[in-house]
Amino acid sequence: MSLAGQIENQNSERQEEMNRDFDGTNNQQQDGSQSRSNNGRRSNRGFAAMSAERQKQIASEGGRAAHKLGVAHEWNSEEARKAGKKGGQIVSQNREHMSEIGRRGGQSSGGRRSKQQRNNTENTSEE
Repeated sequence: MSLAGQIENQNSERQEEMNRDFDGTNNQQQDGSQSRSNNGRRSNRGFAAMSAERQKQIASEGGRAAHKLGVAHEWNSEEARKAGKKGGQIVSQNREHMSEIGRRGGQSSGGRRSKQQRNNTENTSEE
C-alpha cells in the first residue's frame, strides 16, 4: 500500500474513533444534522465533545505522524532564540502588563524586606 493510502486509512480509522468518542448529549437528529439547544447555540461536537485526555492523545498522534512523514518543523537553537526575543519584545510593548509585573515584584520584595527588618529589630532588642 502506498504512503498516501496508509495516511487515508489512518484518517478514516481516526474518524471512526472520533465518532465512537462522540458524546451522546449533542442534540444530533436522525438525519445527522445538529439541532439547536434552548439557548440557540450548538452543543459541543467533534474535538470539543471529547475528554481532554482523548484530545491530547489524538493531537500527539498527529505530531508523531508529521515527524514520521518528515513534514514537522524542528526548531534549532537559533530559531528558538529569535522567537523568544520576538515574543519578549511584543509582551514588553504592553505597558499595563509590564507595570503590573513590576508592581507584583515590588510588593513581594517589599514584604520580604519588612519581615527581615522586623526580625532584625526583634533580635537586637532581645540581646
